[in-house]
Amino acid sequence: MSHSRPLLALTAAAVVTVATLGTADLAAGSPRPPAVTVQAAAVRAAQAAPAGQLPTDAQLRTALLTAAELGPEFTEVPPSTGSSPSGGASPVSGCDALRALLARQGAEPAPQQPHQEVEFEGPGGSPLVTESLTAEDSAKLTGDFATVTEAFANCHSLTFDDGTGTSVTFTVTPITLGERPDAPAVRLDGILSGVQLNGYIGIERFGPAALSYGFFQRDSGSSQLASLYYRAAVAKAERTLNVPAGSETATTATV
Repeated sequence: MSHSRPLLALTAAAVVTVATLGTADLAAGSPRPPAVTVQAAAVRAAQAAPAGQLPTDAQLRTALLTAAELGPEFTEVPPSTGSSPSGGASPVSGCDALRALLARQGAEPAPQQPHQEVEFEGPGGSPLVTESLTAEDSAKLTGDFATVTEAFANCHSLTFDDGTGTSVTFTVTPITLGERPDAPAVRLDGILSGVQLNGYIGIERFGPAALSYGFFQRDSGSSQLASLYYRAAVAKAERTLNVPAGSETATTATV
């Protein structure tokens, strides 16, 4: 069984995925460039909460979006896996806060935690929608949210290098994706070989559960679908886990 992916690892992986979408071989016209994400083994979490307080894997899976809920043009694909392209070195430069977030993903594996993730792609591989839910100790999650919020607020641009001499620079802009203006989210914009690249990354919490959301597209700068699917993801998690978005405490999750 694979190790869990706490919030810091999930957010870092989402950032690397959107950057990789830009540095893939777009000129070759591949339907969906192979994405490179940071390894799941990441920050060692604090001691898990007592049994019964965390949502189960089954509950988290039920709380994720499905391809049918996104639309008939979407298909579910295996979540992207891989490692950073420079033998473990951070592929991101130009943003100290984000680089520090990536660096916190140590080689020591994290303990088992409830975790589920899905990935969907539209026609020709764009847009790409990712969603992950992980449950962990509430105090640890509070600290992780503060770290990600700071990184999102202090990053204005970042450059991703795929390790082969190809790089792309993205402008990073804090935005509001859903109903809560204080939910951390950013927009990334870049151009590679004349191709417009655009991504959105947002996180939310539901008591001891963390949601990491990503939306990535080519040849478009519209945020309409990104916001629509993010709001749908948050609403379904609230409804399924029986916890309002932004809450640091939770009742017993129900399915």
